Amino acid sequence: MMPSSSEMLFILALFVLFFGIERLPKLARSLGMAKGEFQKGISDSRTMTEDDLDRGGKTESAEIVEKAEDAGVEIEGKSADEIKEELEDE
Repeated sequence: MMPSSSEMLFILALFVLFFGIERLPKLARSLGMAKGEFQKGISDSRTMTEDDLDRGGKTESAEIVEKAEDAGVEIEGKSADEIKEELEDE
């Protein structure tokens, strides 16, 4: 249900009353930037989820650890990047 024009004017008047006329453009800009970052985050997470599904439901780190264990590479105390480099060297 969409608000009528009189309801929209009332809401706008409340915003002006609470925030002041000079702060409204800053507020609108902040809301726009937040919306853009939210949409970027959603698209990034969607891509990461699709990549995980391509790996059989495993994250990249879990896949690297599994490959290292299969290859007999020591993984204790190492980051995923260090393990990945060690696997590439072999």
